Amino acid sequence: MNITGNDTYFEDFEVGQRIKHARGTTIDEVENQMLTKLVMNTASGHWNEHAMKDTPFGSRLVFGFITASMVIGLATQDTGENAVKELGFDKIRFKKPVFHGDTVYAYTEVLDMKSTQDGGIITFKHWGVNQKEEVVFEGERRVLLKKHPVGNAS
Repeated sequence: MNITGNDTYFEDFEVGQRIKHARGTTIDEVENQMLTKLVMNTASGHWNEHAMKDTPFGSRLVFGFITASMVIGLATQDTGENAVKELGFDKIRFKKPVFHGDTVYAYTEVLDMKSTQDGGIITFKHWGVNQKEEVVFEGERRVLLKKHPVGNAS
């Protein structure tokens, strides 16, 4: 039995390929409050409902890096299952606010591929949309992926 999928190795991707990831996730108050406080993000926009009720937003906002981690997490089954290591993140943009109760879905585009001796480096562009299909997050991620295993010689 394989632990990983058969189509998530370096050679299974191609530049320009787009993926709509199968799952979405609703971001609740638990994720926002716990993680925001764990990283000591003291912005009232994430912590103080009273302070936010009279702003144009009307309520607390989800901390951006929670949104980013949810989108990357949703994309990982399809793009990082055979990762050797994460190499970097770049061009991170938070396009619209996310609120408690919003559901986020993830999409990916393959931007670049380079074969290496150890596998292959892929640059992915990930973006997340909310339940209204508004883009709320986008960013690029570089990953070193395994190549397909070579069959045993008989």
